[in-house]
Amino acid sequence: MKLYSRKIRWKIILAIVGILIVGASLFYTNLLVNQFAQTERNNVQLWAKAVHRRINMVNYTDKLFKQLRETEHQRVKLLADVYRRFLNNNDSRNLDFYYKIVEQNNNIPVIITNTKGRITASRNLFPGEDTVKYLRGNLKESFSVYPPITIPYLNYKLYYKNSLFYNQLNDLLNGYVSTFMSEVTTNAASVPVIITDSTEKNILQFGNLNDIRMSNPSYARKMLEQMKHEHDPIEIDFADTGKAYIFYKNSNLLTKMKWFPLIQFLAIIFFIFISYLVFSSSRRSEQNRVWVGMAKETAHQIGTPLSSILAWVELLKMDEKNLDQAADEITKDVKRLEVITERFSKIGSTPDLNEENLIPIIHDTVDYLKLRSPRKVEYNLDLTDKKEILLPLNNSLFSWVLENLCKNAIDAMNGKGSINLHLTEDSKHVIVDVTDTGKGIPKSEQKRIFNPGYTSKKRGWGLGLSLAKRIIHEYHRGKIFVKHSSPKGTTFRIILKKER
Repeated sequence: MKLYSRKIRWKIILAIVGILIVGASLFYTNLLVNQFAQTERNNVQLWAKAVHRRINMVNYTDKLFKQLRETEHQRVKLLADVYRRFLNNNDSRNLDFYYKIVEQNNNIPVIITNTKGRITASRNLFPGEDTVKYLRGNLKESFSVYPPITIPYLNYKLYYKNSLFYNQLNDLLNGYVSTFMSEVTTNAASVPVIITDSTEKNILQFGNLNDIRMSNPSYARKMLEQMKHEHDPIEIDFADTGKAYIFYKNSNLLTKMKWFPLIQFLAIIFFIFISYLVFSSSRRSEQNRVWVGMAKETAHQIGTPLSSILAWVELLKMDEKNLDQAADEITKDVKRLEVITERFSKIGSTPDLNEENLIPIIHDTVDYLKLRSPRKVEYNLDLTDKKEILLPLNNSLFSWVLENLCKNAIDAMNGKGSINLHLTEDSKHVIVDVTDTGKGIPKSEQKRIFNPGYTSKKRGWGLGLSLAKRIIHEYHRGKIFVKHSSPKGTTFRIILKKER
């Protein structure tokens, strides 16, 4: 019960810690998103203020250009009136005055034609117009903005139009307005923008929106309505084109960032759920392998002495002369069963460690294994000259470690080769090396061989080395690892402390 209550307590603690971590992560992410959103709003506000300033500047420039256009137009009217007076006046004194004014005209284009439309005189024509002989086509259309002046007596006509300066000024203003609208729609704040006319329905221009989707009228209307709900439009007033409105909304990045905490939360929940399923499945699989391995290991351990006991019983039934020998062997097998029972009873609990002499434990284990190993397997012991090496040990469990290492060595050698046990010591540690002449262990597998369920044998259950590591690491506070391995053999090293 304590085990399960402790397990539930740890699950609750881990769940609380996980919730706190997820909550802190979401809170911090949401804080960053809000900071980003505020920065984005500030950028939009700065952009909107910049648009207002640009509008004021455009309107001011338009007023200035309007005054210049009006002045230019008055000059055209004045010149036309001068031509009219010059052509209708016979006073030589006034004629001189009007002639000087006509001669000073260096800007306003003028054409005089006869009754057939042939150009008899011209002044200040644009490049390409001065070579035309008859006033017709595009040239006549451009000179028909103002009504012509009829010259008395000759019935000639004088045509005039706006000056080159006026036309350049008008093109500059139109280009300035076009540039302004283009800069508004392709703003640095990456804000989606729609510019409409005074009806707020007809779209003049848009920016930072999908061109293909905006070609769909229903989508464009939907986007315009969405912008109307998000922000008040910016009103602009151009002298020539009239009023227009700038609609805008939050940038796509800000819109995505607003959904980011929720997406992150769902992703974390999904990841935790998948991780739970994977780890639960892995844990169940590992537990199944451990249980199967323990069951098979138990059957294997018990099977050898039990088979021996059954064999001696059958022998006694056939001939009672072997009673004394059978009694001795059965006694040995019963003791072996007691050792096996002791080993399994101590797995899962903390065993007692007593001051034991390591040398006889190694000898007894090897002697037991020799009788049960293939004939072609040779055991070599290279121990110290000391008769005893005392250290805290559990006899049955440490013997079990040596048995598992030797059995794995026999399998690696395919029942043919030598197993060498080498023992050294220093002031604090005792080192036991178990070396075989088998096929070796690949380097990539050396860290996994101690995992429960890992085995390279077709009929193995992958529990021997896992139990060996648990016994050495957790019970004896020592170390066990692969010291060296090659195609010529493998050396396992056990390091034990002389003091607890």
